[in-house]
Amino acid sequence: MSELPPIEFAFPELRRWAKGAAPYIHVFESGKPGPTAMVAALTHGNEVSGAVVVDALLDKGLRPRRGTLIFSFNNIEAYLSFDPRTPFKSRMVDEDFNRTWGRLDQPATTVETRRAQVVKPFVERADFLLDLHSMHDDGVPLMLAGPLDKGVAFARRIGAPIDIIRDAGHAAGLRMRDYGAFGDPKSPSNALLIETGQHWRASSVVVAKDVTARFLTETGVIEPGDLPADWKRPSPPQQRVVEVTHAIATKRGNYTPARQFEGQEVIAKAGTVLGHDDGEPVTTPYDNCVLVMPSSNRPLRPGVTVVRLGRLAA
Repeated sequence: MSELPPIEFAFPELRRWAKGAAPYIHVFESGKPGPTAMVAALTHGNEVSGAVVVDALLDKGLRPRRGTLIFSFNNIEAYLSFDPRTPFKSRMVDEDFNRTWGRLDQPATTVETRRAQVVKPFVERADFLLDLHSMHDDGVPLMLAGPLDKGVAFARRIGAPIDIIRDAGHAAGLRMRDYGAFGDPKSPSNALLIETGQHWRASSVVVAKDVTARFLTETGVIEPGDLPADWKRPSPPQQRVVEVTHAIATKRGNYTPARQFEGQEVIAKAGTVLGHDDGEPVTTPYDNCVLVMPSSNRPLRPGVTVVRLGRLAA
């Protein structure tokens, strides 16, 4: 495995936000009619760009002009365990917080399921949710819009980044952005998950600020002038939608890529070998196949997704 990626920005001291409506969750009501918008950071404890943004908004004292605003630091225990010598370890404590949302009716026996039970009523209250993530490997920012038309339409209204990923999540468990009304095509409630780039790149903070500013103004809970003028970046000329058709998981953790692939790389020909899993070739199923978040620099465990494959939407 190659050397660890650099950490290009200072991590915020979050203990000052421990006291809120629930630990590390803050709710601000305007007293005027309007939607409830929630911005969540640290769904994974080492994905820090979102925490920088939420910390800055709390420090600024941002309040909604209408409706309600909720800020959450989700897996705070994982974040507080961060060690720069083993920076990937603090993604979670016991299990992936973002795979627990389909079994919250069961006894909470891990740090993450107990925390999800605390976060759950605030997620259920939200009309709009932005879940701020980042990536293990370097890659272009991606907006994960879920499988429904309403998610893609919401991502288009946000207007950035370039790539909108239409996907059904993970076989390992339900994500927060797909939970409850967010996953109901008949409900107006809507959620997005932004992957801002590599976890500790300064550019990931820039993306997180931009998308959060767009999200909050689009929901109508604040006005554009309520946020720092340099947060919103120029919009891309156009966005594109990639619909995920396959999620390739390693059977026993023995996947070897044919070469280092770039995120959102388009492979022109069907049948191109992407790598081998237990010696068996993994190939592209169709022409112009888009590689969504291919693994290039991580230890693999059985069942881990090594790449998702997608088609460019017409």
